[in-house]
Amino acid sequence: MLINSFQNPNFLLCKIIDLKNLDYASLFFSRIPQPNDYAFNVMLRGLTTTWQNYSATLHFYYQMKSLGLKPNKFTYPFLFIACANLLQLSHGQSAHSSVFKLGLDVDHHTAHSLITMYARCGELHSARKVFDEISERDLVSWNSMISGYSRMGYASEAVWLFGKMRDEGFVPDEMTLVSLLGACGDLGDISLGRWVEGFVVENKMKLNSFIGSALIGMYGKCGDLVSARRIFDGMQRKDAVTWNAMITGYAQNGMSDEAIKLFHAMKDAGVNPDKITLVGVLSACASIGALDLGKWIDTYASERGLQHDIFVSTALVDMYAKCGSLEEAKRLFENMQLKNEVSWNAMISALAFHGRPREALSLFERMSTEGKDACPNDVTFVGVLSACVHAGLVDEGWRYFDLMNSSYGLTPKIEHYSCMVDLLARAGQLYEAWDFIEKMPEKPDGIVLGALLGACQKRKNLEVGERVMQLLLEMEPRNSGNYVISSKIYANSRRWDDSAKMRVLMRERGVNKTPGCSWIEIETQLYEFLAGDDLLCHSIEYHQVFDLLNVEMKREGYIPKLDCL
Repeated sequence: MLINSFQNPNFLLCKIIDLKNLDYASLFFSRIPQPNDYAFNVMLRGLTTTWQNYSATLHFYYQMKSLGLKPNKFTYPFLFIACANLLQLSHGQSAHSSVFKLGLDVDHHTAHSLITMYARCGELHSARKVFDEISERDLVSWNSMISGYSRMGYASEAVWLFGKMRDEGFVPDEMTLVSLLGACGDLGDISLGRWVEGFVVENKMKLNSFIGSALIGMYGKCGDLVSARRIFDGMQRKDAVTWNAMITGYAQNGMSDEAIKLFHAMKDAGVNPDKITLVGVLSACASIGALDLGKWIDTYASERGLQHDIFVSTALVDMYAKCGSLEEAKRLFENMQLKNEVSWNAMISALAFHGRPREALSLFERMSTEGKDACPNDVTFVGVLSACVHAGLVDEGWRYFDLMNSSYGLTPKIEHYSCMVDLLARAGQLYEAWDFIEKMPEKPDGIVLGALLGACQKRKNLEVGERVMQLLLEMEPRNSGNYVISSKIYANSRRWDDSAKMRVLMRERGVNKTPGCSWIEIETQLYEFLAGDDLLCHSIEYHQVFDLLNVEMKREGYIPKLDCL
C-alpha cells in the first residue's frame, strides 16, 4: 500500500493501531503528510487504551492543537483518562475549559472521563459538580461517581450515592458492585457486602476474577476470613489478583502462617507472584519472623526487577527490620531511589524498635529536610515517640508531641497518647501519666491503660494501679492479662487476699489465660507451638533448634524472669 501511494493514510492508521505495535504506528503517523483530527484521535485512543503511554497522549494532544486542528468529543475522553493516570490536574482543568468553549460538556463520554479525572486527582468536589450537571444520567455516570468516591476513600459517600442510584431505578452492574464492595470493606459494613454477594447469586452473575476478588477483599477487610476463603475456593479460575486478595486478607488479619501456605500453593499452581503478592507475603514474614522466606522473596524480586518498586522495597525494609536484620534493612533503605512517607516511617520505627532511638530521631530530622516527596504524618510520630520511650527521653517526647500540631498541623491520636503514657510511666512518673490520661480529649483505650498498669506493677505503685485496674476490668473483662497483672500488683504489696480474689474473679468470669505462642522456621517451613505444649512428639530437628537457642541465649547472658511466669 505504501509502495503504491495509498491515498488515505489517515484512515489506514486505524488498522495499523490494531496491530498493537507502537513503534510501527508512530513511524507510520510521522509519515502522514497532513494528519487530520481523525488520525490524531486514533493515536490518542491507542496510546491511552492499548499502550497506556499517558505522557505521549498529552504530547499528541498539544501537537494536534499546534497544527490548528480542533479537538472533538472523540479527543477529550482519552485526554482526561491520561490526565487521571498521570495525576495532571492542571492539564485536565485547562482541557475542561476548552470543553466548555467547544460546547462538548453535554457529551456523556467526555463528562464520564472528566469525573474520573477529577476524582483520581483528589478533586471530589469538582467531580461531583460535573456529575450533578449531567442532565440525563446513565449507569456509566453513576458508576464513574461511585467509583471516584470509593477509590479516594469516601466510602460513606459511595454507599449513599449507590442508594440514590437504586432509588432512580438503575440496576447495578459488575462495575457498580466492585466499587461498592471496596466501600463496604473500608466501612466494615459486612451486611451490605453480603447483600452484594446475594445480588450476584440471584442475578446469576459470573463470579469472575473482577467481582470474586472484590468479594474476597471485602470479607478480608471485615475480618470474615471463612467467607473470604469460601469465595476463593468456589472460583474455578484464579488469576494473580484473586490469589493476592486472599493472601492479603490473611496477612492483614494476623493469619500469617495461612498467608505463607497460600503463597506456596500459588506457586505450585503455576501463577507467578507479582509486586502485590510480594508485599502481602513480606508483611506475613515480618509478623512471624520468617527470615528465610523473606530472603527468598528479596532474591525473587531482584531477578524480576521488582526490588526497585517503592512498595516492594519498603516491605523488604520492614521485613528485614522485624526479622532482626537491621543492617540489611538500613542498606536497602539507603539504596532506595525513591522514598515515600511509608518508607521513612518503616525505617524510623525499625531503629526505635531495635533500641537505636538517637538514630531514629536523627532520621526523622533527615526526613524533615531531605524527604522532598514525604512529609511526616501521624505514623511518623508514633515511631518518633516510640524512640523517645525506648531511650527514656521525657523532655524530647513532650517536644515532639507538641510539634505534631504546632509545625505539622496533626491532631494527636490514641496511639500518640499511648506513647506519652508509656514514656511517663517508664520514667516512673506514674501520677503525671494518670493526670495526662484524665486530660485526654478522648477516652483511653486498653493499650493506654495497659501500659500504665504494667508500669504500676514494675514500680509497685498500688494507688495508681487500683485506679487503672477498675477501668481496665470494665473495659476489657475478657482480657486475661489484666487479671494476672492486677493479681501481681496486689501480691507485690502483700495483699494476698486481694491477689487471690483476682484469680477467683478470672475463673468466675470464665476467662482463660492466653498461652504464649512462638514460631520456628526449619528449611523455609514454619512450625507453631504454644506455652505448655508437649514437645516430646516433635521431630529431632525441633529439639536441635531449641537446644541451639538455649545455648545462644545463655551465651548472651539471658537470665529468665521467674516472677513473670
